[in-house]
Amino acid sequence: MRIMGLDVGSKTVGVAISDALGWTAQGIETVKIDEANGEFGIERIAELVKEYAITEFVVGYPKNMNNTVGPRGEASESYKKLLEETFSLPVKLWDERLTTMAAERMLIEADVSRKKRKQVIDKMAAVMILQGYLDSKN
Repeated sequence: MRIMGLDVGSKTVGVAISDALGWTAQGIETVKIDEANGEFGIERIAELVKEYAITEFVVGYPKNMNNTVGPRGEASESYKKLLEETFSLPVKLWDERLTTMAAERMLIEADVSRKKRKQVIDKMAAVMILQGYLDSKN
């Protein structure tokens, strides 16, 4: 039973997968998407779902600090619906306020170059989203 965590942006989707016991999250990759042209990386997500025998999704839900839902939150809601329709698996929205900033801070502290940070930030945010969800369950 593995869970896939997703950090949905306008250009990429960070992907993380839980271990078989649902204790830890590992970053897998960053999938390129083109929101404006309706390209959401579903083909690649489907390959990963099959490869890792995914049974559930957790999608980062970027609410505003005052708990309202803005355009990025609405995009996550749409992505959730797309996943449900495509895979018929449970999809949870997980409050991800500040996870991207926390991931960035962690990478800076690890002295990762700006160029490299840009390549891994979404994957790292997906790990933080999924790990937060896993921790709440255990």
